[in-house]
Amino acid sequence: MFERTIIGHKDLEVRVSDHATEGMIEILNRAVQGSEGGLRFQLRNIPSRIAAYGDQIRFVSLYRKNKVTGTVGSCYRITGQGRFRYPSSYLRYLAFDSVYQSDVDYRKKKEIIKSEKDDSFKKKTLDIFSKPHLLDFDQIGENEKHLMYAFIESMNERSKNLIHQVGYEYIRSFLTVAFSRFNPKPDPRVARITTPGEKELMKELLLDYYRDYSLFSTDHAFHGDKYYVLREGDEIMAGVSAIPSMYKIYDMPGVWGWIYMKVLPKAPYFKKLFLPEEFRHLVFHAIYCKKGREELLADLFESVCAAEGFYTGLTWLDDRSDLYEKLRTVVKMGALNRMLNAKPGLVYTRFLNFTDEEKEVFYDAPAYISGFDFS
Repeated sequence: MFERTIIGHKDLEVRVSDHATEGMIEILNRAVQGSEGGLRFQLRNIPSRIAAYGDQIRFVSLYRKNKVTGTVGSCYRITGQGRFRYPSSYLRYLAFDSVYQSDVDYRKKKEIIKSEKDDSFKKKTLDIFSKPHLLDFDQIGENEKHLMYAFIESMNERSKNLIHQVGYEYIRSFLTVAFSRFNPKPDPRVARITTPGEKELMKELLLDYYRDYSLFSTDHAFHGDKYYVLREGDEIMAGVSAIPSMYKIYDMPGVWGWIYMKVLPKAPYFKKLFLPEEFRHLVFHAIYCKKGREELLADLFESVCAAEGFYTGLTWLDDRSDLYEKLRTVVKMGALNRMLNAKPGLVYTRFLNFTDEEKEVFYDAPAYISGFDFS
């Protein structure tokens, strides 16, 4: 394990590490995701998810007087196939200590003019998010093509402003999709795959299914050995990775948000589906379905919920993808999805050493939104 300082100025330091320190975990566990006026929630399983990234995650952290005050994670992977295949880094786990945020806001209100050295420190810090070679991944060279990306809530103006400052471009949008059943039933056609041969076959099916998507990777598709498939005879007709997850929900926007937060938790049946203090759900990741048989996904999802002891599943899909359209029009997703009024998420990318022609295809192709990265 390592941690080293890459920028220093006065009592501030920016450090890169290949692990999350105790101070970082404390900040991340306290962090409320989202923005005022939008969905605001808290992740509940951060240490175990960080561990799952293994040696493919780095943390860029801001220290003040030798105390960590903010951090962000960068996850390395190869994404896409064919013209979409590039080394990539996904940004997640952005969090700042609330005391430090207040201090920054206070100084901003006082309109204290920063020195040129302060401005230089800020610029060098922001530059890190367009220079992945500084993160000590052996696979990343300074002048090679590299794709950096992040998923941002459309109402989160602070994050959008930050990401614009470092040259990220908006390319696609996506929506949250929910599946729910009050009393999920198992299906005899559904079983969990466990052998290396089954996983290799499933990996090939997934690569073919998502061959025209950007940002797709089979990393974490078999996380926790919870990949389920629905077979007809010997043929795999549908499959999904089921990742148990839990959020604490603080706020949801709009009238439906009020219903979710105030009414559903008290309703005899609906409280099975949604409890704000402890919203237990499955994350559906690496979804596969044979073309033309999308209606089977409802049977698969329900059986997986029954097997894992959950009533609700969530996934995130490019809102102009065929899969999103099929889930919206063909698959019976349940009561929770009918009431869901989620705001779109935005896909932002930073293209390093790309030509304009190489960049253009990412605007036209559906983006894969990794459920694992939301779990």
